[in-house]
Order: sequence, then C-alpha cells, then structure tokens
Amino acid sequence: MQKTSLHQDSGRQACAQCSASFEITAEDLAFLEKLSPKIGGKILKIPPPTLCPECRRQRHITWRNERTLYQRTCDLCGKSIISIHETSALFPVYCNECWWSDRWNAQVFGCPYDPSRSFLAQMQELRAVVPRNALYLKNTVNCDYCNHSLDIRNCYLCVCVGYNSEDGYYSKWIIKSKNFCDCYQLIGCELQYESFYSNACYNCIVAERSEECRDSAFLYDCTGCSDCFCCWNLRHKRFCIENVQYTEKEYRQRRNAIDLGSYHVFQDSVARYRSLIAARAVRVSMFSRQCENVSGDFLIRCKNVHDSYDVEDGQDARFCYGCAGIRDCYDINEAAVDCELQYDAQSCDLSRRICFSHTSYYCSDGLYLDSCHSCRSCFGSVGLRNAQYCIFNHQYTKEEFETLVPKIIEQMRQDGEWGEFFPAEQSPFAYNETTAMEYFPLTEEEVLRRGLKWKNRTDEPPKVDRIIPAHQLPNAIDDIPDDILNWAIECEATGRPFRIIKQELDLYRAMRLPIPHLHPDERHRRRMALRNPRKLWQRKCAKCGKEIQTTYAPERPEIVYCEACYLAEVY
Repeated sequence: MQKTSLHQDSGRQACAQCSASFEITAEDLAFLEKLSPKIGGKILKIPPPTLCPECRRQRHITWRNERTLYQRTCDLCGKSIISIHETSALFPVYCNECWWSDRWNAQVFGCPYDPSRSFLAQMQELRAVVPRNALYLKNTVNCDYCNHSLDIRNCYLCVCVGYNSEDGYYSKWIIKSKNFCDCYQLIGCELQYESFYSNACYNCIVAERSEECRDSAFLYDCTGCSDCFCCWNLRHKRFCIENVQYTEKEYRQRRNAIDLGSYHVFQDSVARYRSLIAARAVRVSMFSRQCENVSGDFLIRCKNVHDSYDVEDGQDARFCYGCAGIRDCYDINEAAVDCELQYDAQSCDLSRRICFSHTSYYCSDGLYLDSCHSCRSCFGSVGLRNAQYCIFNHQYTKEEFETLVPKIIEQMRQDGEWGEFFPAEQSPFAYNETTAMEYFPLTEEEVLRRGLKWKNRTDEPPKVDRIIPAHQLPNAIDDIPDDILNWAIECEATGRPFRIIKQELDLYRAMRLPIPHLHPDERHRRRMALRNPRKLWQRKCAKCGKEIQTTYAPERPEIVYCEACYLAEVY
C-alpha cells in the first residue's frame, strides 16, 4: 500500500491516489485521537488518511451497488430471487428471508488469524465463503426489485426508500411519501412526478427544491404555493404562470390549454422551464435550514458540520454524505442514519464507535466489519449477527480478544493496512455497477488500469408481444392502450428495451402524464446530472459582490446570491 508523509509545517498531504494536495487540520487530528480505539487498556492510534476526501468517498462507494440487479436463485432455499450479486459471485447468496433466519450461522466460517499473512488478504478469503444477502430490505411488502429500503410497500425499482412510503417507482431517497415516480429526495410528499429535493408537496409535476406546494407543475425553489405553472423563487403564491400573477379564471383558462398528457407538449414545457430558471432563477450559495456553523449543501438542523452534503440533524461532523441523525462522525457515506462516533465507514446505520466498516447495522465498538448486524466488540468479520468478541468470525473470550486485536493492529500498521477503509480492489462489485460510476465516472480502460473490475452487461431479450421504438408511441396518454403492458419500449437515447408496469400506467393516467421515452437507467442518470457536485468553490455573490462558498463553480452561468441577498430577494 502506498504511503505518504504529513508535512508538519503546512498540514498538507499529497493524496496517494490522485496526488492532489489536501489539508489535514488540527481538528481532524483531534477527531482521530478521539476515535482511536482503546482495547485491553491500550490506545490504538488512528493515523491521518492517505487519500484526499474525494478519493476516500470514491473508495467507499465502490462498495455500494444500488441499482444493478440480477435474476438468480437463493443458495439456501433454491427459490428464484432478485439480487445485487450475479450468479457468478464467488460467495453464496441468500434471499432476505433465509439470510435473516436461524438456518445458518456465520461463525461456522470462522478461522484463526494468521500473523504471517496480510490481514486484508485473510479478510477477503473470509468474504469468499460467507453468504451475502441478495438485497438490503427490511419490513417490505411487494418490493422485490427495491434495495436499501425499509418499511415500504408496493414499490418498484426504488433505492433508499423508507418510513411508510408506498406506491413508488424508479426513485431514490424517499421518506414518508406515496404515489411517486422518477423522483429524488422527497419527504412527506404525495402524487409526485420527476420531483426532487422537495418536502410536503402534493400533486406536483417537476417540483424542485420546493416545500408545501400543491397542484402545480414545473416549480423551482417555491414554498407554500398552489396552482402555479413554470415558476421560480415564489413564496405563498397562487395562480401564477412564469411568475406572472393571474386571476383564478385566467389561470384556469391558460393552464387547461396546456395538455401535459401530450409527450410533445410535455417536452416543450420542460425545455421552456429549464431555459427560464437557468436565466432568471436566483440560487442561494448554500441550501441550509436551521443550521449553525456549517459548510456544504443541503444541510438541515445541523451544527458544526463541514464539507458535508445531504445531511439532516447532524452535529460535529465533516466529510459526511447522505446522512441523518449523526454526531461526531467523519468520512461516512450514504445511507448513514442514527450514527455516532464513526470514521471512514459506509452505510453503518444505528451504530456507534465504528471505523473502517461497510453496511453494518446496530453495531458498537466495531472495526473492519462487513455486513455485520447487532454485534459488539468485533474485528475483521463478515456476515455476523448478535456476536461479540469475534475476529474473522472466530469466537474468542474477552481476554483473548483484547490481547489479540492490538497485535493484529500493530502488524497491520507495519504492513500499511491500518487506519484505512477496505480497498476498492476487494469490492464484490464491478466499478460500473456501483454508485462510484455516478459520482466519479471512469472509462473501462481507466477502471482496469486501477486494478478494479468492469462488467460488460447485455440486456436479455424481453419476453413481450412486441418491441416498439419510443418515437412510435402514441403522443397522448389518452391514446395509449392497455396492451402497452405487453410491449417493450426501445429507449430513444440508449436503445435499451424497458417495460411499463400496470401501477405505473395507472399513475400516468391519473396525473395526465405521457409515457416516458427513456429507459429508467437513463432517466436516473439525467436526473442525477441535475444535482450540483459535492464540492465547494469560491465565487462572488451576483448581487453584492461578497465572497461566497458554493457548489456552483465560478464559471457556471447561474445567478448565485449570498444568503442575505437571497433572502431579501425571495421574501
């Protein structure tokens, strides 16, 4: 493993992966000292990171496959299942019911630590034999094609959906919402199409960064509005079109003349909306609500949270992404919920004092855990449940554990393995199957040059009555026959076939929306492209000229205001 040296006089370090210079502050070092585990009376110091923040995040999410699904059989019960692991995976894969059952025990695969060999190599050998869960689901009904979700029903191809959400399709990060399609980051919404970063909205089409709006279409940064069309930066307005106020009668006449059930009209409306908000909408330098001493974007009820994005209810954190209810955390990645005292961890919900771990829930005092749940004081283990004092899934006494772990860490330190998350090379997924491809796109050549996996996948021919190019679909939703459920549609952009399910068709008809012409993966890609990068730049407020820190790069054309000027503009 490549090592770098900390320049004591400058506090800067060269990234071992991309060579970029990055800062390690006194606060960062104090946090690492605070998180350094104390085992058997010994404090085992965590060294400064060798990778820059972006490369650390990239490494985390090479371990996260959200949306690449495969049909296979459960290796325990034999039934046909949907899984994020393909049939050629080296390890067994169990359906959700079997994986959480008492029909097997991960400690059966335990093995003693061999001090003459690399810790990470031994960990990888353990991964090759311990069964994995097909999908990360809990308490779901009729959601076989969803992942990383809990407490939901009747959802299809959704990720990170939870807390009593239902009847949703092709969406991500949805909480307490119903009847939604092609959405991202919604809380408490109903009847939504192509909306994102919105809360408490009802019956809206393309509502972006909006709150408490209803019966509207094409809204950007609107609050408390109803019966509005193609508007931006409005507060508590009604009967507006392109920010022009109309009477109710005038509004109804104009709005009824726009039939969004026509594919061509819908696309023209999208283009008009995008053009207008690009030229006229005012953007705030950082989206935050009820925050104190924060930096990043989309932060709600946070205090002392820096360089972080999409975080709610956070305190004393840095380099955190897609989290809720976190305290004293550094370098943790989506989805991290109710986390405390975590460092360099990926999706370790409801856990405290966790470092260098992946998708492990309800755990405490864990190091190098992979898919372990309800475990305490475990080290370097895979797939454990309700375990304590295990190393490589092998059971030890408390005294044995506290004697051996410091010795392992010292050997890891000598080998350059201690204090870092699992290598991307050991991920069970191909790079282009993971969310790393969304945030850090690489070519196949670049991926292979880094020693990572790449998957060339071909869609299986759909078993349908006919395949129809998208441009040959009837233009109006009223002209779409029920028989479309037996067709496959050829994506206009990628040529990939996709199907419409009945519940989805019912929603399009109820909301008077056209049939999409793009494959769900292409729609997701374009939706994600609308987000700002998770990176900060310096630029000047377009109103007062004050220096601001923002996710809008200085060369971008949007109108970006500091918070004071923004609030004066919209209120």
